[in-house]
Amino acid sequence: MLRYLPFLLVLALWIYAFIDCVNTPESQVRGLPKVVWVLIILLFGEVLIGPIAWLAAGKQRQPAAGGAGGTPAEWHRNRGTKWVAPDDNPEFLRSLREENKKDEALLKDWEADLRRREEDLRRKETGAADGGTGTGDGASGKGGGTGKDSRTDGTDGADTTDKSGKDPEDTPPAAS
Repeated sequence: MLRYLPFLLVLALWIYAFIDCVNTPESQVRGLPKVVWVLIILLFGEVLIGPIAWLAAGKQRQPAAGGAGGTPAEWHRNRGTKWVAPDDNPEFLRSLREENKKDEALLKDWEADLRRREEDLRRKETGAADGGTGTGDGASGKGGGTGKDSRTDGTDGADTTDKSGKDPEDTPPAAS
């Protein structure tokens, strides 16, 4: 596998130089016409003379766009902006205040919604206690306009208590 690596690197450089030459505007080509550079890259690509010659002498290299220098270090040195700590930066503090206002408004909306829901639940509970909805517990005699026991345990509501007044389901089994 490693024996193919040099061939692949040469091929990659060859393709890169060819595409770079074809995409370069004629005004940025130095020394020879663009067509001649393409032929040099294609004919001498296997021995790396053509692509290296194109990269070294064929194209005008310009500094980075909008940059004050050719290297990133020069660009950073010449920017002139100074780092400011977040607690001293008025824009950052303003953004925090705006976010805080948004969060407070959202919290107020949530609290109002919670109060409204709690009030709805209270109204439903008081309506049920007054017998208006018909969903009371049959044992207390409140609610339930049907007159039947409204048990939800699947029994028919018959009295299953023994003489002691306890429900047999609530008594533990006798120890043997």
